[in-house]
Amino acid sequence: MTHHNSAHAHGAGPDDGSPSWTKAAKLLQDASPIVVPPGASAMTILVEWEPGDPGSPPHRHSGPAFGYVIEGAVRFELEGEPERVVEAGGTFWEPGGDVIHYQDGNALTDARTRFTVTMLCAPGKPMLELVDEDELEKRSHLRAPRPVG
Repeated sequence: MTHHNSAHAHGAGPDDGSPSWTKAAKLLQDASPIVVPPGASAMTILVEWEPGDPGSPPHRHSGPAFGYVIEGAVRFELEGEPERVVEAGGTFWEPGGDVIHYQDGNALTDARTRFTVTMLCAPGKPMLELVDEDELEKRSHLRAPRPVG
């Protein structure tokens, strides 16, 4: 499994007074060193989740992914890290590879959430690969404890 530091995955917060572009630049700087698969392709997408949408099912990416929350709040959880909420103006990243991305849904029940994500992908691999129930069960010991309530 690719090791990642949770302090890096948190990204820049929305209330540090910096313009959006400096937060995104800091996210890339703090993510170093990143492992980009040789010959990787890249894709940037806009994701929009309606209130309460749980987002994508558990999945992984073959390369790193970097996100910026435009509006709302994203419930974000990577394997081995506690679930957290990234609010508008905040950034997040994941290392890709073997790490499971459990959640990327809308943390709000009364408003839409929008974020962009740039994904780097190894040649011949899908941008997003779903993780089945059997694998989730086998790796359950790697998931951080779930919040109570």
